[in-house]
Amino acid sequence: MGRRMSLDAHLTIRRDGFTLDLGLTAEPGEVVALLGPNGAGKTTTLRALAGLLPLDSGHITLDHVRLDKLAPEQRRLGVVFQDYLLFPHLNALDNVAFGPRCRGVPRAEARQRAREWLTRVGLTDHVRKKPRELSGGQAQRVALARALATEPRMLLLDEPLAALDARTRLETRAQLRGHLAAFAGATVLVTHDPLDALMLADRLVIVEDGRVVQTGDAATITAQPRTDYVARLVGLNLYRGRAQGDTVVLPGGFSLVTSSAGQGDVFVAFPPSAVALYPSRPDGSPRNTWPAIVTSVSRHGDSLRVELGGALPSAADITPAAAVHLGLEPGREVWASVKATEVRAYTA
Repeated sequence: MGRRMSLDAHLTIRRDGFTLDLGLTAEPGEVVALLGPNGAGKTTTLRALAGLLPLDSGHITLDHVRLDKLAPEQRRLGVVFQDYLLFPHLNALDNVAFGPRCRGVPRAEARQRAREWLTRVGLTDHVRKKPRELSGGQAQRVALARALATEPRMLLLDEPLAALDARTRLETRAQLRGHLAAFAGATVLVTHDPLDALMLADRLVIVEDGRVVQTGDAATITAQPRTDYVARLVGLNLYRGRAQGDTVVLPGGFSLVTSSAGQGDVFVAFPPSAVALYPSRPDGSPRNTWPAIVTSVSRHGDSLRVELGGALPSAADITPAAAVHLGLEPGREVWASVKATEVRAYTA
């Protein structure tokens, strides 16, 4: 790569009752992951950056060049789609050479460049294979090589690992991380998988209903979620209330005692593993105790995830032995408690 590129965009697109309205930046060499539920606007954002969807208003600027004024083929972007879109009648070498050829690179030079990229992604022995002869991980690497062979100014990845099985995904994720680290331009990655985002991205941008609701590095996002979606993503019970000293009053009047809260509007969060369940009100004086009703019980790793309704809807993680002892099933009445030291509060 020559000059290093940075992205500054504000995208507004209106479609059939849905409005995408978000700002997005990415620094040279930075990998930014767009993470959010289905229908949040992640792929719409990527298609807009690629020029496949027109903006109703806003701008897309890459290193001070207005991309939204250019046709898609003039934007010099590398794109890896979810299903890779390799040409089935071309072998791996010619698939990768296709991009440079479209940009006017002579055939011999384009094929040499393609061969070099296939070597970089570890496919030296697969240059003559057609897509149907490649594994999912190999096809993903061919698609990445094809995107990079055009010497793009920015890389756009749409669920690049979604089509892979669990074992292939683990290996390919590690390889992709290395290739992205070596790319000097900005990368925008769309994913619904939090592990892909945490492993591949320098910064997460959480998108819900066409808006950015939170952005930051993985440590910030996981420590201080600001929406229910993000809280579920990182495995925390999350509430919003008003702090009065070490007590936070939630809507409806329920109060949680924290280790420290302060004054004003705050979020409070605690992990499901911090919730203890009892068949009757526990002895002593736990500072946060409430009656609850079991709504569901499901496997969650080595534990069971118990969803609780009642005064404080929440989730608890307990051992299978504890579930048997408590006789947990939907409709079962229990008591729940969490220590004040386990409850974190931060400014809303």
